[in-house]
Amino acid sequence: MNKCNSTVVQFIRYVIVGGGAAVIQWGLLVLLKELFGTNANLANAVGFVGGLVFNYLISTRWVFDSSSVKNKGVELSAFALIGIVGLGINQGLIWLFDKALSGHELFGGLIPQDKYYLVGQVLATAIAFFWNFFARKYLIYNNNEEEQH
Repeated sequence: MNKCNSTVVQFIRYVIVGGGAAVIQWGLLVLLKELFGTNANLANAVGFVGGLVFNYLISTRWVFDSSSVKNKGVELSAFALIGIVGLGINQGLIWLFDKALSGHELFGGLIPQDKYYLVGQVLATAIAFFWNFFARKYLIYNNNEEEQH
């Protein structure tokens, strides 16, 4: 696949890839939580793994040009560690909305209290997206030359 070193192009591509990863993560989260009654944080962790694998496979083929890490195992580990920080952000916000804020009437009653975890997931998705892109871009795929494409 054609890759580009331009941060703007990479960011746009990462939005697409991150969107796919988010669909996988959210799908597994909601499936496990709503259909199987799984704890929201556990369901989110399972979804995270699915989204991470998708994100890594597509990002390394389409989004980022070259890794500053030549060993693919080390590259995957670094990619995953950055994602784990994003997961920590995500888990913290899920917990906050699902546990700490449950029992409180928020959002003018528009959102049922048992769905607050989804509000946390929306916020976490946005924050983790930016963390993941820029950390991966500058810590793993840190080519200094900007090419125009």
